[in-house]
Amino acid sequence: MIYEVNPKLKPEGLIGISDEQIAQHWRLYEGYVANVNTLRHELESFRRQERASALHSDRRRRLGFEYNGMLLHEYYFANLKAKVVEPSGTSPLKKALTGEFGTFASFKADFCNTGATRSVGWAILYFDATTRTMNNHFVQLHEDGNVAGFVPLLVMDVWEHAYMVDHGAGRREEYIKAFFNNVNWDIVEQRFDEAAAGRLPRR
Repeated sequence: MIYEVNPKLKPEGLIGISDEQIAQHWRLYEGYVANVNTLRHELESFRRQERASALHSDRRRRLGFEYNGMLLHEYYFANLKAKVVEPSGTSPLKKALTGEFGTFASFKADFCNTGATRSVGWAILYFDATTRTMNNHFVQLHEDGNVAGFVPLLVMDVWEHAYMVDHGAGRREEYIKAFFNNVNWDIVEQRFDEAAAGRLPRR
């Protein structure tokens, strides 16, 4: 299988996140897609060898980083949209978040604080299908901290490359506010509905 960049995921006209910021960020995503394809091809060749070489081990180590770099960027770009509306009070997602965090505002505050963690990485609202609960997690790099079996519902990139063009390296807080002005709640709701029904949502 060859992975391809999905142009339908590229958002435009966001508030507080410029098209130039998205364009530069998008090129990084394209790099992850290319690297995943290269690594998969190399690992397929290595599998024909009897013993793993140091190069084989290095490529296997990199696979998780590149794969999750690709996948999390697809979740991230897909959950951004111009002219968004927060979920209504009757929304199953909003009801579930209110039940989990007390209020929708408390969920947002906790998610923002998760994104403010002093490290590069990601803030992710996960759904645990086993306990039917939701949790905010900070994931370092791309692969360190993902919880096995949990489904990403809302994904925010907090590497500096996600906001440096618009906000500079030291103003992540401004970027996080801008992020919440552009959350595609329809997509987040769709992911929640799929996960709650026991299905894995499409990116």
